[in-house]
Amino acid sequence: MSPMTNYWHLWTDEHGISHHTLCQLTNFQLASIGGAAPQWNNVQPGSEATIVFTIQPVGWVGDWHENPAPQWIIPISGRWWVEAMDGTRVEFGPGDISLGEDQNCIADSIGRKGHRSGTIGADPARLMTVRLHVAPLGVPGHIR
Repeated sequence: MSPMTNYWHLWTDEHGISHHTLCQLTNFQLASIGGAAPQWNNVQPGSEATIVFTIQPVGWVGDWHENPAPQWIIPISGRWWVEAMDGTRVEFGPGDISLGEDQNCIADSIGRKGHRSGTIGADPARLMTVRLHVAPLGVPGHIR
């Protein structure tokens, strides 16, 4: 039986409001890579991408902003939180997966646009992002 893994998808609805939706990566195939023993792989469609490593200092808060492009975000160490315009807040730690795709938001009456985020605890949050050079799809749980 093929495994699955969860990820949080931050996306924008047709009214320009960002939301978090807990989704699953499925469609894993058991195959060898480079002659190694078979492992479960979920291969995403190819595209150009930029890898960005970030270190958010203790106490860091990024006020309302959008992700610069659709991007997978994986904490390496430390913890951080993300709050969507609809008020949902999700906390992430090492190994959690997020797809930041909140482009094209429309500022609401109190100035919220995109998301807020910040560090949790006494350690910096070290993140790896894989910034995709594709347009956002605006549908929760899609698989590229």
